Amino acid sequence: VMMGSERRSMVMSEDEKKLTAYHEAGHAVATLHSPASDPIHKATIIPRGRALGMVMRLPEKDQLSMRKDQMKAHLLIATGGRIAEEIIFGKDKITNGAASDIQMVTNLSRKMITEWGMSEKLGRLRYNNDSEEVFLGHSVAQKKNVSESTAQIIDEEVKRFVNEANEAARKILEGDIDNLHRLAKALLEYETLTGEEIKLIIDGKDLNREEDNTEEHNRGNTISSVPKSKKKGSKAGGFKPSPQPNS
Repeated sequence: VMMGSERRSMVMSEDEKKLTAYHEAGHAVATLHSPASDPIHKATIIPRGRALGMVMRLPEKDQLSMRKDQMKAHLLIATGGRIAEEIIFGKDKITNGAASDIQMVTNLSRKMITEWGMSEKLGRLRYNNDSEEVFLGHSVAQKKNVSESTAQIIDEEVKRFVNEANEAARKILEGDIDNLHRLAKALLEYETLTGEEIKLIIDGKDLNREEDNTEEHNRGNTISSVPKSKKKGSKAGGFKPSPQPNS
């Protein structure tokens, strides 16, 4: 629902699939090393919408606010995809697949600094302009609410936040390169992995998809099967299967 339907008709070369697998594996490994992060729900290299792959994380409970350590975890995890590309393929082989990650990291860092008072250099002050840029050209004509020197410090702080996330992600992925390879290989083989399957792979266990599919198929038949003969007094259509959670 969030990312759009699967685009299985899209033809990806083997090189593109491999690069996407390592990119998503980079996000996944970074997540596993970030205690403040939400757990992984699913990782896939099947294109959806404009994305060639994704790692979906879901909170275990409702959250009304976000802590600073959670925000830093978001920054670290978002940079993990590009860092994985650099480590495995080299700086000259990186792609534009990290565009949305870079945008998210930049925007979140700037909000932490200018809106939420999370920079020691700038303190607990709001530096963001309250007026939104609705019309084309409005940003050119609008008044600045910070001085040139303050704007420079904001840019430096944004860059520092992003660089710290990059360095932390690189340290994690270089120190856990074996699991990066394992997850990328599994994504190339299975295309989609659940959070539980990722844990099994990290633990060095094999996935037995055939058994799982058989059990799920049998369970589905039991739930949705309609009796061929009705007992006396029973009403047609009286059986309502309970809704099943999406996989």
